[in-house]
Amino acid sequence: MRQKQLRKFQRFFQSILLKLRWLVPGIGVKRWVLVILIGTTMLGVGFVFLLLDVYRTTPETWYLPLIKIISLQFISNRLLRASIYGIAGITITVVGIIGLNRALLRPFLRPGKDVINTVAEYRRRDKGPRIVVIGGGTGLSSILRGLKEYSRNITAVVTVADDGGSSGLIRKNIGILPPGDIRNCLAALSNDEELITQLFQYRFEASTGLKGHSLGNLLISALAEITGSFEEAVAETGKVLAVQGQVLPSTLKNVNLVADVKLPDKKIEQVIKGESKIGKLGGKVRRIWLEPANPAAFPPTVQAILNAELIIIGPGSLYTSIIANLLVPDLADAIRASNAFKVYICNVASERGETDGYSCDDHVRTIEKHAGSHLFDLVINNHRFEGDLPQGVSWVKVNEEESHYPIYQADLLDVENPWRHDSIKVAKTIMDLYFERTGPLSLKEDSSTL
Repeated sequence: MRQKQLRKFQRFFQSILLKLRWLVPGIGVKRWVLVILIGTTMLGVGFVFLLLDVYRTTPETWYLPLIKIISLQFISNRLLRASIYGIAGITITVVGIIGLNRALLRPFLRPGKDVINTVAEYRRRDKGPRIVVIGGGTGLSSILRGLKEYSRNITAVVTVADDGGSSGLIRKNIGILPPGDIRNCLAALSNDEELITQLFQYRFEASTGLKGHSLGNLLISALAEITGSFEEAVAETGKVLAVQGQVLPSTLKNVNLVADVKLPDKKIEQVIKGESKIGKLGGKVRRIWLEPANPAAFPPTVQAILNAELIIIGPGSLYTSIIANLLVPDLADAIRASNAFKVYICNVASERGETDGYSCDDHVRTIEKHAGSHLFDLVINNHRFEGDLPQGVSWVKVNEEESHYPIYQADLLDVENPWRHDSIKVAKTIMDLYFERTGPLSLKEDSSTL
């Protein structure tokens, strides 16, 4: 019996502690509770003045005894009376605020999450650092999934040189920028990667006319025609998906990626035009460039980079995703001019047709060859080499003798897909390094040392 009562008391005590979590710093509730309390106090004081006036000036009537009971006149200690009313007033106000918050936030709550945790999580992410991630393809969308747990102030910068698949067809037939990489980033930054996001990423297979197209690409294309602006279409799509941040193109110019490739087992070099064609011949990429050359950067993208506190370059296909962005001169110059902490995430494994046999330093030198030096402060590379890689793919390792950048090595491996990064591991590593350099060190349970 005593144990049962003890359990009841523990549950009651825990419920009280849960309610008090509304007063935890950073949620942004205490100031408004104080405002409400001040307002209700002033209202109460005014009511008391009115009550006293009625009590003192009104002749003996039937309701005076009732007023005496309501005002606790039978308690002689005025301090005790004030305390009773004060405690009751504060309790009722707090209960009302909690109930109001529950009612207002109910449509936005996820199953299994209470109101307090939802508000606290939102406030924490809202105060997160301004992050810019530059890349493309699977690598970029993967890292975004991890980073959105730390901040809502994320800008993903993607290349617009894609000319293959659904994006290529839309680009050719409709005449807008390729939406593929943008679609993947919007899905990755979505607040709720459930049914709506799955629907957004759905790719038609059976339909002859729509085969190969994703619903997201078609939606962005439709919005571009409705709004008359590709960038506005992307912004409106972001609202539909409730993304944690924004996705911006590196440029609004209709550019093509061109590569000078040395063919395998041949001494000749061939110029290949088109992002989707690069790497298919299996040769060695010597140089890539954009046509037309030196396109103007998208101004909001430049502004986001200059305002950033953390800039992340990569992971992603070295030539067709990363360097393709950095070939926009204004964008590369903005990175160099930014005061942000800048890191480069090197790929876990080589990519056939692009980076066969490349080391970490080979990646860095290639970037500097095309976009210049001083683009990042730190290089992050995976140091766990476990699992089976596809044929012709090799691990990207560090050659410390060749490296001229500070290199941080950590376990970034996706165990199920060892040629890719684990989004959670990468995000934690980056944010730990960022907080180490800018403020209190976050949890560092298993991070490596420089």
